[in-house]
Amino acid sequence: MYSFDMNSEQKMLVETVHRFAEQKMRPFYREAEESRAIPAALVQTGWELGLLPGSIEATYGGFGEYSALTSALYLEEMGWGDVGISLHLLTPNLFAIPIALFGTKQQKETYLTLFCEEEFPKATAAIIEPVIQFDPAELATTAEKVGDNYVLNGSKTFVPLAKTAEWLLVYARENGLTQAFIVPNATPGLDIGESVTMMGVHALTSYQVNLDNVTVPKENRLGGLKGIRLNRLLTVSRIGLAALAVGQARAAYEYALQYAKERVAFGEPIAQRQSIAFMLANMRIEIEATRLMVWEAAYKLDNQEDATKAAVLTKQYADKMVLEVTDGAVQILGGHGYIREHPVELWLRNGRGFATWDGLVMA
Repeated sequence: MYSFDMNSEQKMLVETVHRFAEQKMRPFYREAEESRAIPAALVQTGWELGLLPGSIEATYGGFGEYSALTSALYLEEMGWGDVGISLHLLTPNLFAIPIALFGTKQQKETYLTLFCEEEFPKATAAIIEPVIQFDPAELATTAEKVGDNYVLNGSKTFVPLAKTAEWLLVYARENGLTQAFIVPNATPGLDIGESVTMMGVHALTSYQVNLDNVTVPKENRLGGLKGIRLNRLLTVSRIGLAALAVGQARAAYEYALQYAKERVAFGEPIAQRQSIAFMLANMRIEIEATRLMVWEAAYKLDNQEDATKAAVLTKQYADKMVLEVTDGAVQILGGHGYIREHPVELWLRNGRGFATWDGLVMA
């Protein structure tokens, strides 16, 4: 029998993350958006929640084990707080989670301990490419085996925090399959290019990255001879992104609902108008439906079932849902929805980004 009740640890985690989102993220989201930077103290406080170490085995310095469902629960709260700040805080996961899932024993011993220390880790991943109809399974970036090394060539975009990262996990095509390679920032031929200004999430600084004959030893191929299972990584990413989308949509719905209750026109709150009431009801239905899809996909992944199809459908549905809900919030606020005094214009811009961020979340 299915149970929709969180266990005590999950409930405590969700309450903690929600409190952080409400007390730390919400007060700074507009400042972070305007300045395109996040206060270092806020980043450190977010890191001290221990979300990533909670997904790393105790053997390597962590204090938990990976659970897609638990991650989805707290990611919704982070998305409710602010998507831009969330993506910044989740950037180290892009490097650590793939290593936790597919790394060799040596790779885990070498790198995972870096993500269980007190300071926010300087690591990221480069997967998205500046091409039309980007497909993670059909990368233009190549990896060629030359002796005991791999030589990487290609270009990446939307690489978060690349300028300050000490380590990058670079995805490239090797013999027709997508694999991942650990690349130190100082490697010759690795060029961190211009920053990329996106439509939303301005709080997250991301960059173009170019690889010109970047050479790394064969030991830096993630997973060694076995390599990685791209579908599993994309499944993890899609579930996480969908959970963030639910949180963003929930924030927009709650704000629009409160506004509609307080905004009086022609002698009554606009929430009592049938057109507004129907729109709000549909927004709530879509959010609840997407949340259940997220939970089902996460449950399947945690129970070693094939969650590929469920994750793809959930991500596609979430992309559509978050755009419709955030746009609906702007509509309900009318002219107020288009001005920066209210956050719904930012949430709409953030909502539009989910369709383009495939692979940009690991949690």
